[in-house]
Amino acid sequence: MSQSFRHPEILEIARRDGKVTVEELAQHFGVTLQTIRRDLSDLAEGGQLERVHGGAILSSGTANIRYEERRNLHPEAKAAIARACAARIPNDISLFLSIGTSTEAVAQELLNHRNLLVVTNNMNVASILAMNPECEVVVTGGSLRRLDGGLIGSLATDTIRQFKFDLSVIGCSAIDPDGDLLDFDVQEVGVSKAILRHSRRTFLVSDRSKFQRTAPVRIASLSELDVFITDAALPTGLARACRDWSTEIDVVQGFEPRSC
Repeated sequence: MSQSFRHPEILEIARRDGKVTVEELAQHFGVTLQTIRRDLSDLAEGGQLERVHGGAILSSGTANIRYEERRNLHPEAKAAIARACAARIPNDISLFLSIGTSTEAVAQELLNHRNLLVVTNNMNVASILAMNPECEVVVTGGSLRRLDGGLIGSLATDTIRQFKFDLSVIGCSAIDPDGDLLDFDVQEVGVSKAILRHSRRTFLVSDRSKFQRTAPVRIASLSELDVFITDAALPTGLARACRDWSTEIDVVQGFEPRSC
């Protein structure tokens, strides 16, 4: 069966089951695993599916994908981005780490940093940094979002307003072609806006997949950030805009993506 016939059926299976796996599709169509991986990559590049380890899920539009699926997306890229971000974070500062699997990866890279005050609305980040005795951890109040350990709402925002952070590290769910950062949860976006207002410098950590996704709620523009650390060069127009905005782009190198 040719690619043009497989793709519509793959999408139909994904709509029916919520996700597809490489092994099941290879068996279903009677083709090699590598052929299915190419099919899924083509569909992901077209924005019709989102690649996850071992398969793919439907691309998100108004609802985020599950936390465990997000954690398994592009782990090598996230690790490389996290290392680059942590290398820019000095000791002896106050720092905010927001909700997200990329910021959790940054927390893992801060276990040997010294004399940090870290405020977070991410319960997973707090658990990670509890292992660093040289790090004081402050957890915001807020409503617990059980699906990912995030704390959101007015209590989280009120805690943030009590600080002026030397640096904040945030993530996002999607990046629009015009450079707008997007998310799914209005309450989380409210917290993110407070973080930006109460930080001297702000870093965005986000892998290339965020350019292939969309979400309904605007957080901010790349023009409002100091550094964007990612794993792929930006489109030419957006890269030029970032130069005009004085937003530094740090593209990490030297890691091997895992085959999915």
